Amino acid sequence: MRAASSPSLSQTTCGSLLQELQKIWDEIGENDGERDKMLLELEQECLDIYRRKVENTRKYKADLFQALAEDEAEIAKLMATLGERTSFMRAKGTLREQLSSVKPTLDDLRLKKQQRVKEFSETESQIIRICAEIAGNDQFINNAEPQVDEQDLTVKKLAERKSHLEELQNEKVLRLQKVNNHISTIHELSVVMSIDFRSTVAEVHPSLVDHGHGQLKSISNDTLAKLTGVVNSLKQEKKRRLQKIQDFGSALMELWNLLETSTVEQKKFEHVTCLISSSVDEVSRSGSLSLDVLERTEIEVEQLNLLKAGKMRELVLKRQTELEEIYRGVHVDVDSDAARKMLINLIDSGKVDLSEMLFRMDDQIKQAKEEAHSRRDILDRVEKWKYASEEEIWLDEYEKDDNRYCAGRGVHKNLKRAEKARTLVNKITSLVESSITKVKAWEIEKGMTFLYDKEPLLHQLEEYTLQRQQREEEKRRTREQRKLQEQLATEKEALYGSKPNVKKPLGQSTNNNTMVGTPNARRIGTPSGRLGISGSKDRRDSARVIPVNFVALAKDDHVSHGS
Repeated sequence: MRAASSPSLSQTTCGSLLQELQKIWDEIGENDGERDKMLLELEQECLDIYRRKVENTRKYKADLFQALAEDEAEIAKLMATLGERTSFMRAKGTLREQLSSVKPTLDDLRLKKQQRVKEFSETESQIIRICAEIAGNDQFINNAEPQVDEQDLTVKKLAERKSHLEELQNEKVLRLQKVNNHISTIHELSVVMSIDFRSTVAEVHPSLVDHGHGQLKSISNDTLAKLTGVVNSLKQEKKRRLQKIQDFGSALMELWNLLETSTVEQKKFEHVTCLISSSVDEVSRSGSLSLDVLERTEIEVEQLNLLKAGKMRELVLKRQTELEEIYRGVHVDVDSDAARKMLINLIDSGKVDLSEMLFRMDDQIKQAKEEAHSRRDILDRVEKWKYASEEEIWLDEYEKDDNRYCAGRGVHKNLKRAEKARTLVNKITSLVESSITKVKAWEIEKGMTFLYDKEPLLHQLEEYTLQRQQREEEKRRTREQRKLQEQLATEKEALYGSKPNVKKPLGQSTNNNTMVGTPNARRIGTPSGRLGISGSKDRRDSARVIPVNFVALAKDDHVSHGS
C-alpha cells in the first residue's frame, strides 16, 4: 500500500512543484526555450539520483552476499579446525534473514575455538614448563610462551597433547621422588658422618635447600646426575671410614688383650668396637663415623702402640726364653747371648714389625716343639741309658766290696738296689742298640746329625758300645785270672796246709776305718762325662767321708727318678 501510494505522492509533489515553477517563470517572464532547457536539466538530475540509488542498493546487496559467503566460509573453516562433523545448511529467505540465521552458528563456533585455544595454550604452557624443569632451563619455567597451532584444534589433537602432558607429569613425579630419595639418603649419610647436609645439597642446586617463594625443587638431568654422584661419593666415603674404624677397632681389641687394658678404659671406645662386625648398611647411629671419632680412635691406637712396643719387646724376649728352654730341655745347643743380642738390635732399629716378629717366633716355638717331640723318644732312651750306666758303675763297685754282706745299717737297701741294678744292666745292650737304630732313622728322616749337648749322639753311643765291650773283655780276663789264682791257692793249700785266721767280731771290716756301706764310685769308660753327669773328682771327694745311709738315700732318688 505504501509502495503503491509513494508514486502518486511523488507525482503530486512533483506536479505541484512544477506548477509552482511554471508560475514563477510566468512571473519572471522566462521564455519557452529556457523553460524547456531547465526542465530537461531537472529531469536529468532526477535520473542521476535514481541511478546512484540503484547502484548503492545493488552494492549493498553484493555486500550482503559477500558477508554471507564469508560467514559460511568461516563456519566451514572453524568446523574443520575444531573437527566438527556436523553439516551446515543455508537457510531460505532474504539475504538478511540468511545472515541472521548464520550468525548464531558462527558465534558458537568462534566461542568453541576460543575455548579450545585456551585449553591448548594451558596444556602447552604446562608441557613447556615441565620440559624446562627437566632440561634445567630455569628462565623458561615461569616465562613460557606457548605456540598454539590454530590450524588444528581438534579434540584428537588436544587429547594427544594432554596425553603427552600426563606423561611429562608422571616423569616429573618420578624425578621428584628420585630427588627426594637422594636427598634423604644424603641426609642419612651426613648424619652418620657428621657432614654439613645443607651445604652439601646446596652445592648441587640451591632449590633443593631453599624451595620457598614458589621455587620448585630442581628435577633436571644435571641435578639428578649430581645427586647420584654425591650419594655414591658419600657411600664410598662411609665405606672407607667404616673400614678404617673397623681396622682401628680390631687394633684396639688386639692391643687391649696384649696390654691387659681395664674394662673401664675399653668402654670409652665401645662405640668403635661395636662396629667391627657391622656391615655398611647397618651403621646408622648419628656421628658414629665422624672425623672426630676417627681422629680420637687413631690417637688412642697410636698411644697404645707406643705401649705395645715395650710390651712386644718383653714378649719377644719371653718367647726367646721359651724357645731356649725347649731346646735346652732336649739337649740342643743354642747360643742364647748372640740370639738375644740380635733380637734387641732388631727391636731397637725399628725396622721390623714386632707383631710379625712375634708371629715368626711363635712358628719357631711350634717347630721347636715338633722337633723336641721327634727327639723325645730317643732322649727318653738316653735318660734310661744314663741311669742304667750309673747303676752299672755302682754295681761294679758294690760287687768288689767284700764286706757287702756284713751286717750293718742300709745293707738290705743295697741288696735291693743291686738286684734292680742287675736287671737294668742286662737291658743296656738292647737299649743302646735300639737307641742307635732310632738315631740313624731320625738322621735319615731329618737329613741332619742328632746332636746331644753339641756332640753327635750316634758317636757317643757307638763309642760307649765299644768301651763297654772292652770292659766286658777286661772283666772276663779278670775273672779268669782270679779263677786261676784261686786254683793256685787251693793247690798250694793242699800241699802246705791252711793258715789259721784270727776271728774278728761280727760286722767288723778288715779295714777298721771303713764302715759297712756303699762302694766308692770310680770313673770308668762311661758316657757320664759327655751326658752331663758329675766328674770323677766329685766322686773321689765324696768317697772320702760317706754317711752310712748315703747309698740308700741316693737309691731312693734314682728310683723316684726312674719311676
